[in-house]
Amino acid sequence: MERRNAWETYDEKQIGQLEAVCRRYRAYLDAGKTERECAAETIRLAKEAGYRSLSEAIEMGEKLKPGDKLYCDQMGKSVLLFVLGYEKLEKGMNIIGAHIDSPRMDIKQNPLYEDTDLAYLDTHYYGGIKKYQWVTLPLALHGVVAKKDGTVVHIVVGEKDDDPVFAVSDLLIHLAQDQMQKKASVVIEGEELNLLVGGKPVAGEEKDKVKAGVLAFLKEAYDIEEEDFLSAELEVVPAGRCRELGFDRSMLLGYGHDDRVCAFAQVEAMLGLEGVPERTSCCILADKEEIGSVGATGMQSRFFENSLAELMALCGEEGDLKLRRALKNSRMLSCDVSAGFDPNFASVFEKKNAAFLGRGVCFNKFTGARGKSGSNDANAEFLGRLRRTMDDAGVNFQTAELGKVDVGGGGTIAYICALYGMDVIDSGVPVLSMHAPWEIVNKADVYEAAKAYKAFLVD
Repeated sequence: MERRNAWETYDEKQIGQLEAVCRRYRAYLDAGKTERECAAETIRLAKEAGYRSLSEAIEMGEKLKPGDKLYCDQMGKSVLLFVLGYEKLEKGMNIIGAHIDSPRMDIKQNPLYEDTDLAYLDTHYYGGIKKYQWVTLPLALHGVVAKKDGTVVHIVVGEKDDDPVFAVSDLLIHLAQDQMQKKASVVIEGEELNLLVGGKPVAGEEKDKVKAGVLAFLKEAYDIEEEDFLSAELEVVPAGRCRELGFDRSMLLGYGHDDRVCAFAQVEAMLGLEGVPERTSCCILADKEEIGSVGATGMQSRFFENSLAELMALCGEEGDLKLRRALKNSRMLSCDVSAGFDPNFASVFEKKNAAFLGRGVCFNKFTGARGKSGSNDANAEFLGRLRRTMDDAGVNFQTAELGKVDVGGGGTIAYICALYGMDVIDSGVPVLSMHAPWEIVNKADVYEAAKAYKAFLVD
């Protein structure tokens, strides 16, 4: 049952639509290299499309009606979008959910130090990374510094053409005899991921002259002191924009395809809805998936459930039992990327059940590891319904597993939402070099994901 390459199915008009979608995606990815930035960009686009704040509707005691469009902002790191349908919320929603955090390095709370005329920031890596991939790259610094007086300073350094960048150094090959004998997991260790940020001493200082120069710059540019690092959230990400890849420009090389490619496809689908849907459409963009969906902005928190309860109250459907019914009666696509088949590493894939770049959006009936551990295993009936929906909408899709059975595995937010008793299946875009600083997707798969999610929302 080999699936056809989606590019072979397109006419000139569809290719034009595909390129337009991917231009919007590149802009979305470049504008949102952290979960905070991605959430802010999503809300900006939603407001332009007529979405209003759920918090404001709650404050005003507004009575909501079918067709109303609302967004919910959770601490600036997670976002919910709703388009109210004709059916009562108690009957369930069509939900699409992705995460907007990506593997990276975070700056520690007490990070700045000087060693032998060089200034560094200590980092703590976030999510599953191959640490050796993060050395000798141009890196950028994104995030916020919250001062004691309540002021929040936004920082982005390393993205403009005339910005400086930062880097983690590596050992030169001439002296690396011992290093080259190490396992890949310890070639570079976590405490060696120190970000080089300065090298010029400041006159008039007795010690730590380079560190003093960095602090002087931070004071002048951002009015922040060394102690302000204690209440900062600063992330180290690859510097640079998403680029087209290949002579034929068929692919995209960028940071954070996992999972902002699915987040974008969801937003594209939500903002592209026409008229009033039968069932309420919901988009979840969650934080902290890469570290277990924990914390107040991860899916294991109650922010989604609480927001839905508030929404239902404004729709005249207040009550815990109705909330439980709404969750149970919902259907969901947990939209996260899948491992794309890589011919360079074919031995870890089972080719008949692999996801291939260019063959469309991917459905994973189950994820997990080895014996499906930690998996949400979707019902066959739900998958059968999805097949019909995708075929009726002309969506190119494929099914896959995440590598050979005994090799590895992975997970998404699907198992968390399945706790409510709703139908959930994993769905996403195949990716090469997943969790690397620069990941690869095929434009056709981005386009098909947006089509698929829109088809699902109106089903």
